[in-house]
Amino acid sequence: PLRKQQTMNTIRQTLIAAITAMICITFIPQTYAQESQSLTEKQQAVIPIAAFTATGNMPKLEIALAEGLDAGLTVNEVKEILVHAYAYAGFPRALNGINTFSTVLNKRKSQGITDDEGKAATPMPANLDKNAYGHKTRNALVGRDISDRPNGYAAFAPIIDEFLVDHLFADIFHRDVLSVQQRELVTVSMLAAMEGTEPQLE
Repeated sequence: PLRKQQTMNTIRQTLIAAITAMICITFIPQTYAQESQSLTEKQQAVIPIAAFTATGNMPKLEIALAEGLDAGLTVNEVKEILVHAYAYAGFPRALNGINTFSTVLNKRKSQGITDDEGKAATPMPANLDKNAYGHKTRNALVGRDISDRPNGYAAFAPIIDEFLVDHLFADIFHRDVLSVQQRELVTVSMLAAMEGTEPQLE
């Protein structure tokens, strides 16, 4: 048990260090970068939840989920992390994570622990142009307009880019339980934890 805990702490510290640097470089405006060199306790709690969901390590995820709730994550925030995971790690890993979270909540409830449910997502307007919304979201994250790329995967298989824009960057990112920055922290944590996703991580 001690060795497992040490391994988990090492993984967490490595991910936190790498992701903190990425967050500061990518998402924090230049004028505030020097004031925001570390992640909050809640932000740090997101990292192992996302990483262990993506890698399918349920025993370590169970520990990370309880620690995340103790760090102040709401039930709905954790659910949203696990739902977000399916777009990057697939439905099987996301569903396993959700089932594990249900077990954790039931165990805590039996121990007399009441966790904050948190806010629900604002419903998406029926008339929202998801394609336009998705392109706007992705372009803002990338830092340039990549709506009409003449080459690469988007040109080779346009339907996958349509799914990315309309579903991932619209349906999912519109859900305001997590901020865009929190969602990107989840994304980077998963990509950093998985093997074979180095191009996407870069």
